[in-house]
Amino acid sequence: MKRRKYKYALITGASSGLGMEFAKQLTQMGYVPILVARRKERLIELAEQIENQYHVECTVFPADLTNPTECKRIFRFLEDKPVGIIINNAGYGDCGSFMDTDLGKELSMIDLNIKALHIISKLALHKFRKQKGGYLLNVASSAGLFPAGPYMATYYATKSYVSSLTEAITVETIEQGYDRIHISALCPGPVDTEFNSVANVEFSLPGISAEYCVEVALKGLMRGELVIIPTLRMKLAIFAVRLLPRFWIEKLTGHQQKKKLKK
Repeated sequence: MKRRKYKYALITGASSGLGMEFAKQLTQMGYVPILVARRKERLIELAEQIENQYHVECTVFPADLTNPTECKRIFRFLEDKPVGIIINNAGYGDCGSFMDTDLGKELSMIDLNIKALHIISKLALHKFRKQKGGYLLNVASSAGLFPAGPYMATYYATKSYVSSLTEAITVETIEQGYDRIHISALCPGPVDTEFNSVANVEFSLPGISAEYCVEVALKGLMRGELVIIPTLRMKLAIFAVRLLPRFWIEKLTGHQQKKKLKK
């Protein structure tokens, strides 16, 4: 396998779903994965799978990213390591009426989906500037490209933040001449992961596989795509959003979200 200039890939939210798949595919691409998540046991299990299958020694880094100190601790660990790719994947959602959903869960969601991603993005760019290159992928959602999401209000708002932040810092790095720093936002629709059970939703449309989503995401990241939308169906939906009045889109989105609530 070809030796890369930047040896390591950091993946947050690596204990399940897209994060787990990112770890596997990046290992296949020749990177040594650094696995970050809250659930240590799940990380150890994944590391053993990767090590047995690919004969690559993983690093397991348990951390609760809702704590900013933990985000900063990751980069102290990475200080002398050549990290080529950082996947900002950790996050979750919740579905329900805003008046009835749990405030604690929502605030924790904001801490993880927004604050942790913000800190890691900033520290990642500092590191990439110092080492003169690197790839940052922020996992947003198609939700982040819609005006709003009634019945998933907080989740949609957090993902709008991710999409907006990613696009802005991409423009900044280009204008400042950092042509070896590449930033993308992944904005998929439904994906078959445990996100659905955590968010308390049942999607009416079939989701794509995590394997396919990650494959498209990594190809898009390497090609320099700013916003990566894995399916034609979702690309068409996002195009329609730009043409129709916001209120119509919000009403339609709310109607669809309401139907997803688990009985």
